[in-house]
Amino acid sequence: MAQVVIRNIDDAAMRRLKSRAARKGVSLESELRTILTEAARADRSDFDERAAALRKKLAGRRHSDSTVLIRKDRTR
Repeated sequence: MAQVVIRNIDDAAMRRLKSRAARKGVSLESELRTILTEAARADRSDFDERAAALRKKLAGRRHSDSTVLIRKDRTR
């Protein structure tokens, strides 16, 4: 697994993070790992939502075959 070092964290933020971990009964490291993992997943769900909206917007439309455009571009 990868490791990350984060420097210059605001003291108040660090106190809140330590308090949050203590309330859950876990180590600070474990709590930070959970926060980072959830944040990374959120990005994926945002992408999935945008992709679904785009599919809905384009539903029922007729689309051209992009291979024709790619072949034309290759001969330039």
